[in-house]
Amino acid sequence: TLCLVGGVYCSARLALIQFRGMPHAVALLRGKYENIDDADGITTLQALSTALSGTTGIGNIAGVAIAIKTGGPGAIFWMWMMALLGMALKYTEATLGSLYRGEIGGRHVMGGGPMYYIMRGLGDRWRPMAVFYCVCTAIACLGGWNMFQSNQAAATLEAYFDVPTWVTGMVLSVAAALVLIGGIQRIGKVASRLVPSMCLIYVSVVMVICLLNMDKLPHVMNVILSDAFRFDSASGGVLGTTILIGIRRAIFSNESATGSAAIAHAAAHTAQPVRQGVVASLGPFIDTIVVCA
Repeated sequence: TLCLVGGVYCSARLALIQFRGMPHAVALLRGKYENIDDADGITTLQALSTALSGTTGIGNIAGVAIAIKTGGPGAIFWMWMMALLGMALKYTEATLGSLYRGEIGGRHVMGGGPMYYIMRGLGDRWRPMAVFYCVCTAIACLGGWNMFQSNQAAATLEAYFDVPTWVTGMVLSVAAALVLIGGIQRIGKVASRLVPSMCLIYVSVVMVICLLNMDKLPHVMNVILSDAFRFDSASGGVLGTTILIGIRRAIFSNESATGSAAIAHAAAHTAQPVRQGVVASLGPFIDTIVVCA
């Protein structure tokens, strides 16, 4: 409910920035304004890729199946609606993350996120809330994201290729360590290469499947739209349940309002915090509207 209300408020207060800022976001990703920024850090594309690396693939595939199973096909529609609102939330948190960021450990590396703008924006008396956010996010990233990803990868490789789960775990651990040791710069470089390729391959394969089943697509869209406003329980739940499940799955898919994207975007080298907000707003669109669909 907080995410839904917050998304509506930010969209209205910022005059639908998620739509107005989209052309500028694309220009930023193409590096049009990169040369006028001189701070240390990672590029705008690397920041977006780093944020997407933790969201693309988690709730975008299995999450959609869960949404349909528990809330009916109409839950997909409400995932899309929440994604549009989530774009305004991502803009807000990424802008604040860049605005209130600071130098980390005297290494000329910039960092930020909700813990920074809670203290710097609201005052030092809010430090307990900032600490509480850090603890909760660390636990969520370990259990809600990383363990889920590695578990699914290991289970899939074991089921289809007879690869022992411990082998997958060891390989993933070593690969992740080699990236993490290099700090945010190496994370950004690796993510900027892997994430776009991953999305392109996945979407391309899915487009082939859609083309092979083109005759069924009109019926699929009709079922999604009609079920989105259905009041009976024939398709997995009443209207309220369908909406609620769609919103939950959308948030799990793109992490809007969780603040995690603000941490990645705060490390980007830019003199204009709003630029990072505009680029970050593309995250929910890519995650939930393109990949999920």
